[in-house]
Amino acid sequence: MAVTITENASKELQRFKENSDYSADSVLRIGIVSGGCSGFQYDFKFVEPNEINEENDTISEQHGVKVVVDKKSSLFLDGTTVDYYEGLDKRGFTFDNPNAVKSCGCGSSFSA
Repeated sequence: MAVTITENASKELQRFKENSDYSADSVLRIGIVSGGCSGFQYDFKFVEPNEINEENDTISEQHGVKVVVDKKSSLFLDGTTVDYYEGLDKRGFTFDNPNAVKSCGCGSSFSA
């Protein structure tokens, strides 16, 4: 499995989805796009089921959240864990990517 979603992240994703205009069938797409200060940025969004390409995408369900990762992104994200952190100093999703050689200070971009 390319990407693992922690239980804590799943709870926050489900809460966000319920409080947004996404359909109950929407799935979480995790991928990468070129950009950011380190070369690649994480692409993290809900999409509708008709946007899934079964030949190109890997689909899994983790803690009640359906997750889709395209083949190209999975090469860069293999072994990545997505967690949700909430503390006094910061709050948000974190990506622990073992393939990242260098990351930016904000944690939203990396180079491999």
